[in-house]
Amino acid sequence: MQYVKLGRTGLKVSRLCLGTMNFGPLTTEKDSFAIMDRALELGINFFDTANVYGWKKGEGVTEQIIGRWFAQGGNRREKVVIATKVYGVMGDWPNESRLSAYHIKRACEESLRRLKTDHIDLYQMHHIDRDTPWEEIWQAMEQLVQQGKVIYVGSSNFAGWHIAQANCEAAQRHFMGLVSEQCLYNLAARTVEMDVLPACEAYGLGVIPWSPLAGGMLGGALAKMTEGRRAEEGRQKEIKKHRPQLEQYEALCRELGEKPADVALAWLLENPVVTAPIIGPRTMEQLEGSLRALDIKLSKKTLNKLDEIWPGPGGPAPEAFAW
Repeated sequence: MQYVKLGRTGLKVSRLCLGTMNFGPLTTEKDSFAIMDRALELGINFFDTANVYGWKKGEGVTEQIIGRWFAQGGNRREKVVIATKVYGVMGDWPNESRLSAYHIKRACEESLRRLKTDHIDLYQMHHIDRDTPWEEIWQAMEQLVQQGKVIYVGSSNFAGWHIAQANCEAAQRHFMGLVSEQCLYNLAARTVEMDVLPACEAYGLGVIPWSPLAGGMLGGALAKMTEGRRAEEGRQKEIKKHRPQLEQYEALCRELGEKPADVALAWLLENPVVTAPIIGPRTMEQLEGSLRALDIKLSKKTLNKLDEIWPGPGGPAPEAFAW
């Protein structure tokens, strides 16, 4: 396994991050335990979750599964850099969502309880809260850091200007601020190249791409369809929309002798701002197969061809939309 520092921090994390969103809804607890054990054996030390995962309001199903896995001992907790999130709706009563200091404190305590741990390594804001001032957000986060309940703070789904604003406000408070941004980024979704990635580079945030395979579309969707495997209804529309590109993409992968999923991950890993794409395996086979991406080195010619097939927004802003 390869390791890299998370943004400007001294924290070393694996170049692949284990996403746990499937744990509970699609992957049984027993299989989830096996996948996490195997991830550690493979050297993956970076796990990502969220208090809303499991999709039963207020229950934090996925966090509970991870907590029970930690509770088995064997230095599981000590070996893992655990990242979770706050923002989502956790109940029907007022103040059970978003980023008020009240909710941040309460949500953190509840995540700690479910995860059966005394601290969260990376506490991420799942979305921007335009109705809560940064003074309030940072005061709440500072208190959690001072109490030892949180070590680092990150963001998810922020715009570039949100990252700049957040870290400028943090600097005025002599607080470290954001150290990572988790965003939608893959060959078919490159909007973040305009302002999010440049902001992350400028402010020293590690980028943690979610949906690196575009919900499976970049994982050989056309080849799987020829084998008789049917994509989810929502993905069928995306596959139909991008079919000409997918045909070229899968043909290129065949020329390279690599699986489409591995090429998609390898493409993300070529970007120096990217810390670790989030892989969300439902099965052990998917987990182990993801490691191939770490050994793939894409040539300049291949990278240019991928840009032709999956063009980005035209570079960072303002060049992307101005002269």
